[in-house]
Amino acid sequence: MKPFRERNPVVIGAAGLAVILAGVLAAFNTDSLPFIGGGDTYSAAFSDASGLAPDNEVRIAGVKVGKVTAVDLTQHGGRPEVRVEFEVDRGVSFGSRTEAMIRIKTVLGQKFLGLDPAGSGRMNPGDEIPRSRTSSPFDVVQAVNGLADTVDKIDTKQLAKAFDVLATALKDTAPNVKGSITGLSRLSRTVASRDAALRELLRRARGVTKVLADRDKEFQQLISDGNKLLAEVKQRRDAIHELLVNTDKLANQLSGLVTDNQKQLDPALRELRAVVGILQRNRDNLTKSIQSMSPFLDAFNNVLGNGRWFDSYIDALLQPYLPGAPPATPAGGDRAGAAANEKAPAAGSKATPGTKATPGSTATPRSTPSGKATAGPTTSPGR
Repeated sequence: MKPFRERNPVVIGAAGLAVILAGVLAAFNTDSLPFIGGGDTYSAAFSDASGLAPDNEVRIAGVKVGKVTAVDLTQHGGRPEVRVEFEVDRGVSFGSRTEAMIRIKTVLGQKFLGLDPAGSGRMNPGDEIPRSRTSSPFDVVQAVNGLADTVDKIDTKQLAKAFDVLATALKDTAPNVKGSITGLSRLSRTVASRDAALRELLRRARGVTKVLADRDKEFQQLISDGNKLLAEVKQRRDAIHELLVNTDKLANQLSGLVTDNQKQLDPALRELRAVVGILQRNRDNLTKSIQSMSPFLDAFNNVLGNGRWFDSYIDALLQPYLPGAPPATPAGGDRAGAAANEKAPAAGSKATPGTKATPGSTATPRSTPSGKATAGPTTSPGR
């Protein structure tokens, strides 16, 4: 066997291109390939299949089992009919008397092919459901659009003239017939006078239906989300029911508790109301008391805020002593000074230079809150 490098490259290239083309064709026609195709093919005959298009869904009992593959116009027995070919997933079977109907999938007019299995046996692939076992729905959107087109083609002036001629021809008939024709004539005139408004209304209605048709996927998603929400609510129905039952029991227990303790609650509530009333009447006094307490708390904090003792001083309790200086006259006038001079010799303690001060016999200057140095006792722990 020759290696590839010794073979003709033209032949190898042609074979490679052929394999690639075959793979591409197979990828685009996988549904038509045997063994791996989409499923079995059937057909159905309809007198009217408007709105049904290829790739629309095929459903059995609301479950998607396939899709429509083709919609063609054919002749059968000298009468035209619509032949719809559809493909059903492998493994799905239905009876020989199965019926087919075109159903509306959404409110915007999208349709699907529904199958109603019936009969014994099994339909073979390629069989056709006759027109006697098929039905088509009434298409509201198409009817409205057809009405708009028909109204657009009406000659309102000619119609009004025809009614006028008819009324003139029947003017000598019975009074009831004459009144009916007169009413029809007035109706035609009214329609003719509102022709522009009616045309505008129908044009806008057509625009609305077009917008709704363009938003078909959004409406489908909205309906799908709504179904999911309802399904979730259904799943949580038991929990919601239990919550409501427990809430009702709690309300009953609270009501019974209030009823059983009403005698005790009434005096307590009355007393509470009286206390609240007193507080409201003395609100201003309480406010003033709290405001007046602020300076006291500041001073109290200054006294006790330096540790485990009281921080205080007594002004002018002891006078400073200087050697050789005359004794100071205490505050209080001449009488206080004379009393101090009389008591001085009795003390018997005359300070001499070089005398040492013993602990507790002299006062040390201290700083007052005003910043002046004054004589006073040293701070001692408040034990």
